[in-house]
Amino acid sequence: MQQSTDVPVWITTYPLIRKDVDLYKAQIFDACFIDEAQFIKNPTSLGAKAVKAVQAKHRFALTGTPIENTLSELWSIFDFVMPGFFGRYRQFEECYEKPILRDHDSVQMQKLRRKIRPFVLRRMKKEVLTELPDKIETRRMAEMGAKQRKIYESYLARIQMELAGDEENTPGGNRMQVLAALTRLRQICCHPATFASNYHGGSGKLDLLMEQLPDILEGGHSVIVFSQFTSMLSIIAHELKQRNIPFFYLAGSTSAQERKREVKEFNRGEVKVFLISLKAGGTGLNLTGADTVIHFDPWWNPAVEDQATDRAYRIGQKKKVQVIKYVMKDSIEEKIYELQKRKKQLSDQLIQAGESFVTQLTMEEIKELF
Repeated sequence: MQQSTDVPVWITTYPLIRKDVDLYKAQIFDACFIDEAQFIKNPTSLGAKAVKAVQAKHRFALTGTPIENTLSELWSIFDFVMPGFFGRYRQFEECYEKPILRDHDSVQMQKLRRKIRPFVLRRMKKEVLTELPDKIETRRMAEMGAKQRKIYESYLARIQMELAGDEENTPGGNRMQVLAALTRLRQICCHPATFASNYHGGSGKLDLLMEQLPDILEGGHSVIVFSQFTSMLSIIAHELKQRNIPFFYLAGSTSAQERKREVKEFNRGEVKVFLISLKAGGTGLNLTGADTVIHFDPWWNPAVEDQATDRAYRIGQKKKVQVIKYVMKDSIEEKIYELQKRKKQLSDQLIQAGESFVTQLTMEEIKELF
């Protein structure tokens, strides 16, 4: 190995390698391992280009979510591990991605599966961590009150009118407006006050949480509540304060020092409730002090949802973990739940990880949601 130093192992991060790419280009390594390989899923990103510039005789990629959004991400990971294996991306797109996603071509799906199978080692958590206790998943349905339902149906009717006026079914500005409206409906399912400051009605989901949480805490359990809407977590935090229930709230603004302290105290059982936003704590946390995980709102990507659950369901967990998913009855969330199951078949048929993201939905699928 040609190196400027005699250091046998080099360790870096994705942000740092972008800055040090010229240094790495000058080295030849025996092996290069990348963890959390989904970080190079975008082949045009500076991070992906920097990682792929590393010269190594052997390359390995580790990830729990090789397909988070689209098949192009799988191509990008293989472009690092085995450059040229799939040819250029356009070739891969024409041969596999378009036929599989657009035409549901099962023949090409099987061809792709056979092609990657010899190079993918998939190990389930229970296979590796045989001592890990069981994980029990349940779905709890919430119901809207009259005011919440009125606002929901008003927004839904507006979106349906916009969709009815979309004659061309082409992606573009109207598509993005619909997706933005879709997010608004999901916020209403959580609580209209997440965006409407003058709303003074209730929320069926918040009522369900406040009904269920005291019983969970009285049973001696510690709880993580996940939501992708920080405004919803703020509403929950206010409600907990009103009821004198101690809690921690982890958001993007939480300092690293404060984050470390809260995690330590939570794992010691000093505080029993942890409110966590998706972006701030979906990965990278060890919260084995929790044995109950509540997903307040369904996420488009089940793989990301599973990663969040794994903050508690990981090495060091000694108790059974109860995972509770809240879904609003007679709402778009029920449609999302069903859509997730269908879309998940794509990666299940390949390597059983990941799921197609909302931005990859066709207009027909979006309309079906409404």
